[in-house]
Amino acid sequence: MSEKEKPMNVLFIIVDDLTTTALSCYGNDLKISPNIDKLAQESVLYTRAYSQYPVCGPSRASMLSGYYPNATTTYGYVSGRENIGPDRKMLPELFKENGYVSARVSKIYHMGVPGDIEKGSDGKDDPASWNEKFNSPGPEWKAKGEGELVQGNPDGALPVKGGNVMTIAKAEGDDLIHSDGKTAKKAVELLKKYRDTSFFLAVGFVRPHVPFVAPKTYFEPYPYEGMELPKKVKGDWDDIPERGINYVTSVNGKMSLEQQKKALSAYYASVSYMDAQVGKVLDAVKTEGLDENTIVIFTSDHGFHLDEHDFWMKVSLHEESVQVPLLIKVPGKEAAVCHSFAELIDLYPTLAELTQIKHSPTLQGKSLVKSLNDPTSEVRDMAFSVSQGGKSFLLRNDDWAFIQYDEDAASGIELYDMNKDPKQYTNLAKNPVYGDTVAFFQTKLKEKLEAVRTNDLEIEYGG
Repeated sequence: MSEKEKPMNVLFIIVDDLTTTALSCYGNDLKISPNIDKLAQESVLYTRAYSQYPVCGPSRASMLSGYYPNATTTYGYVSGRENIGPDRKMLPELFKENGYVSARVSKIYHMGVPGDIEKGSDGKDDPASWNEKFNSPGPEWKAKGEGELVQGNPDGALPVKGGNVMTIAKAEGDDLIHSDGKTAKKAVELLKKYRDTSFFLAVGFVRPHVPFVAPKTYFEPYPYEGMELPKKVKGDWDDIPERGINYVTSVNGKMSLEQQKKALSAYYASVSYMDAQVGKVLDAVKTEGLDENTIVIFTSDHGFHLDEHDFWMKVSLHEESVQVPLLIKVPGKEAAVCHSFAELIDLYPTLAELTQIKHSPTLQGKSLVKSLNDPTSEVRDMAFSVSQGGKSFLLRNDDWAFIQYDEDAASGIELYDMNKDPKQYTNLAKNPVYGDTVAFFQTKLKEKLEAVRTNDLEIEYGG
């Protein structure tokens, strides 16, 4: 079969906890991500792409199933298969059942980081999705080298520890000691192995998820003394509902300014290490002659707060937590920047359309192919995300970010003018001048939730 006759391959790269604010292609001045930035120059870059749930497990379950979390009530650390049943096909399974080799390297469905990475275990994988799968064990916070805990350690006396905390590990040795180095190596091997067939290769990098682990050379360009923390506003939390204060903050983490700067430095070092591994995989696509016949997706499961509002990590429905980088490179399509709203669940129908594979008509994502052909077109006029067990909601349109806690708004509302206040410092929800705007979004939220939950997923939904 000639290259022209072969269906297009898919290289699906997803990283963990990557905020757009760390990438130069999204405006960071530090040039931390040269390989991702190079891919951006060859792709359609989406400036307004959103996770459907800013936590690893439910975000990935939604993206890979093609359904909103509130449609499937999938809010925890699962694969997503559990709540859609055996008859609906997860995204990789769709390719597997249509003649593709479907392979996974490391974290695609949920894995606990650092736990499953330390053990080299499958996490909440979906075996039906893959012809073959590979895990990438690594030492994580136990890596030999210089370690420091910068969360919940105000006097610096506690040792490093595992779990979902900001532990820094400036590790001895090279890239291949750690999970992402092993992931890149295996991905390159699989590109060589399957270069003459049709493949769906899903490659998951776990950095910059905590712990912040990388060979110490990746820390050197980002000394913490030179880190510039986000602007702080006096009384910033005064107009944020209690439910809107993030679960990890500089306050409850008892972080000094020095520790905040160290965390930011370590996050950047982790991104730099991950970016180098992404570069190895992208280089192999070209080396193996696959560049003209392989769709490349690059994204993250959600974002990550880096001290904005004194917030850290994810879960929040504020921009830095819920917005994601999204790059789509399709052979034959020109690089561009697209400002249409996009959602991670849109990747399922997009890839199916690009490869001419029939998918279920009940998917709740919308194909982005129109915007790949014409980046000035609009696929969605609004993005929808949820958090906190599917009980907190974000609607984001051109002008506004609307956040409501509980369907009856019992726990509060946030409303931000995203043109005048893009960093979301002033909550306008209680200002009577904006009463009509709040009412508009409350109506839209009721309509969206009703549409998402209607008819047990048996109809095709709008966005």
